[in-house]
Amino acid sequence: MYTPEIAPLADSLLWSSLVALLPLLTIFVTLGFLKWKAHWAGLAAVIVALIVAIFVYGMPVGLAGLSASQGFAFGLFPIMWIVITAIWLYELTVKSGHFEDLRLVINVISDDPRVQAILVAFCFGGLLEALAGFGAPVAITGVMLIAVGFTAMRAAVVVLVANTAPVAFGAIAIPIITAGNLTGIDYKGIGAMVGHQTPLLAAVVPLFLIFLVDGKRGLRQLWPLALVVGIVFGAAQFVSANYLSVEMTDIIASLMGLAAAVIMLQFWKPVGGQDALDKMADERSREKASAPDAGGAAAAVATSVDTKAAPLTGKRVFMALFPYLIVIVIFSGAKLIPVIDKWLASTDVKIPWPGLDGNIMTAAGELSTSTVYNFQWLSSPGTMLLASGIIVAIVYKMTAKDAVQVFVDNVVKMRFSILTVGLVLALAYVMNLSGQTITIGTWIAGTGALFAFLSPILGWLGTAVTGSDTSANALFATLQQTAATKAGIDPVLLVAANSSGGVVGKMISPQNLTIAATAVGLLGQEASIFRRVIWWSLGMLVVMCLLVGLQSTVLSWMVPGGA
Repeated sequence: MYTPEIAPLADSLLWSSLVALLPLLTIFVTLGFLKWKAHWAGLAAVIVALIVAIFVYGMPVGLAGLSASQGFAFGLFPIMWIVITAIWLYELTVKSGHFEDLRLVINVISDDPRVQAILVAFCFGGLLEALAGFGAPVAITGVMLIAVGFTAMRAAVVVLVANTAPVAFGAIAIPIITAGNLTGIDYKGIGAMVGHQTPLLAAVVPLFLIFLVDGKRGLRQLWPLALVVGIVFGAAQFVSANYLSVEMTDIIASLMGLAAAVIMLQFWKPVGGQDALDKMADERSREKASAPDAGGAAAAVATSVDTKAAPLTGKRVFMALFPYLIVIVIFSGAKLIPVIDKWLASTDVKIPWPGLDGNIMTAAGELSTSTVYNFQWLSSPGTMLLASGIIVAIVYKMTAKDAVQVFVDNVVKMRFSILTVGLVLALAYVMNLSGQTITIGTWIAGTGALFAFLSPILGWLGTAVTGSDTSANALFATLQQTAATKAGIDPVLLVAANSSGGVVGKMISPQNLTIAATAVGLLGQEASIFRRVIWWSLGMLVVMCLLVGLQSTVLSWMVPGGA
């Protein structure tokens, strides 16, 4: 039986925390500065985490290795299962010849790539986050942006930055519900508080996206549309989280944001679209000339579409959109119809991890429940995407042999991505079960009243490590609650801050970086993507820290029920 110590090194929380940070520093340094490939960075971080767990925390070698094995398994299923099936669905549309029509369909709304970034990455990505989460929005919107002419790198950065505001309410608000279950606080109260935080980010994210696509010129020319969509999305988040439904928040916000964009474009046309298209064409030419064959999704996409082709018919429009329509239908039915949702959940198989379950205690002295592996063979978003792909293959009249071959080729192409995500989750499990993560969290929580300003950092850290806001809440929600009580701060505020801080950490998670790189065909270039998004992540984290800190003091009126 292993019970982690919070301060194993010289009984010092500071020194123990600094050592516990070594695995994270390893992965950030190897990715961000040494420019290692992601799977080597992940492997190095796992080795460092195992060394710290065994020699500093005194975790038995066998238990440390089993922790890594469970994390690796979780990385394969359900995480990579979701990504594999999401990209397979896309590859089916390419193989069938329908994917090129998608660009023409999106161009019907607007051929301006800056507008397309808002519509696809922010609005449609938010809807996918609401229904699926766990990397699927990044994978699917990434290849959609490639289809409309984005370069691979720009597409990856745009979708990662866009996948922020909706994360806390993602997968039918699973992160918030998880925090409520662990703390005993009504999840609706936590959701309402998050609804007083993330909408402020949502209001400005579309501005960030047009800046990423077209710089200052884009901001000058498209700020009215970006602000309208962002404010409508954020306002819908606030209203739904506080007065309608926490679970439906992102669905309502995404659809309202999309509707606002479409309606505004009927009355207002941005200028400079052709200049942005020309800029993107030049970038594609340079990228094609300099980039090696990455073998990823982008390699299969034609970066130009014959605009003189036969005009779009109703049937062609429907067939181009069909894969995404069927995804929405299947996920909506599975998540929003209680009978189906409950039945799917009942099919999950709980597997006590052999040799690990029953032998790990938490730092609080309770038996760890993290050693039970949940095999979601039917309820996983990946299985729903598989079903969507089978239906798409049938409707597209593809042979079973072709569909299976596309799947197999996809898995082979993604082998290093699969390895990377498995290693990242192995790292997370070793750090969590050995006590390294809780050491870092306890150290940060020991700052007293100042902790209100720092509390989002825990959520950011947890999501950066695990790639999941749900996992970040599982790690730190109770710690936030305890620290808030000791500091005389409303626990609801800090538990919500954990989730809100996590949303800006997702873009730098090695797991999500690998998903984005794989989707757009930049496998092995995760370090380059990381260097482009880290400053956006840190900047938004600082804003969230300031907001939460002020909400604990002069802006206490923003806390539901606060004075």
